Amino acid sequence: MVERVPILKIGDVLLVSIQIDLQDQSVLALQEDLAEKISATGAHGVVIDISAVEIVDSFIGRMFATIASISKLFDADTVVVGMRPAVAITLVELGLTLGGVRTALDLERGMKILGVLGRQRRGER
Repeated sequence: MVERVPILKIGDVLLVSIQIDLQDQSVLALQEDLAEKISATGAHGVVIDISAVEIVDSFIGRMFATIASISKLFDADTVVVGMRPAVAITLVELGLTLGGVRTALDLERGMKILGVLGRQRRGER
């Protein structure tokens, strides 16, 4: 059985807090679940909290970029928060740049980034 990652809605933002060891099937399920949830809710932002993630491989790293691309197709911006130094180093060593994925040190900063992007989208200052 594939362990599902919960997706919470906070205003017009979806919060994904990854608290499990990610397996390939879990990441694929997350990708599908998140696309469905963005479509159903019309969310304009996605925060993926990976502060509990200790290791990543190339597949999981690419999936973060894929999730951001899918979110963008649904007019939602993605911010990955809480990346540990070891995870960042691994991603760089694997040659993964996570193109199109914004990052922030923590959830609060990630939410601020999405707030700014949302105001820009609406033409506010």
